[in-house]
Amino acid sequence: MIYVLSVSIVVGIIALGLLVVSFQRKQKKTVVFTEGNYDLKAITIAEIDKMEDGSGFEMYLYRLFMELGYSGVYKTVGSRDFGADVVFTDREGVRNVVQAKRYRVDNPVGISAVQEVFSCMRYYKAKRAIVIATAKFTEPCETLAGINHVKLLDRTDLMKVIEAFRSGDTGAARDIIEGEPRMILESWSEANSDVLHEVRKDYRAEKYVKKVMGK
Repeated sequence: MIYVLSVSIVVGIIALGLLVVSFQRKQKKTVVFTEGNYDLKAITIAEIDKMEDGSGFEMYLYRLFMELGYSGVYKTVGSRDFGADVVFTDREGVRNVVQAKRYRVDNPVGISAVQEVFSCMRYYKAKRAIVIATAKFTEPCETLAGINHVKLLDRTDLMKVIEAFRSGDTGAARDIIEGEPRMILESWSEANSDVLHEVRKDYRAEKYVKKVMGK
């Protein structure tokens, strides 16, 4: 009898613990981010880190660009967006496409982000492309962005934009967003040269093909 009572008490404690954990998780859910019914200036990078997926971050950026006074701002559809999450027109009248990457701090954004946002510019009739992330970017990502003049805003840049917006300095926030991207010009200057050098040539493949062709 005592054994049965003890087991019942243990089971009851476990069940209560599970209910508490479940309640806490529900309390932490950030569904308000997708509904857009929150004070934008109350949002910091800490709140963005709590978002369950990228859709909340996309909605945040959508509202942020509207609050910053940009024209032609709209959010793209959730699927088949071809690489753009938000579209806006900057102060120079140039249309920009933005890809939002809500990644963990320890998970850098890879090269595919640049490939996608750059390749979708013509589809959206844009002339500039931006990737905004909650993490850093990998070295290959930064290299490809520099060659193709894609603007990268990492976690530090995003925090500066958020801080400027929250303090009421929209001009400073827009200056960061519209600043010139880091450019790698060597590839373009070499492309106009009479002598074109191989880039990342696969010598093993060349050796193998020559061998099978008997050359």
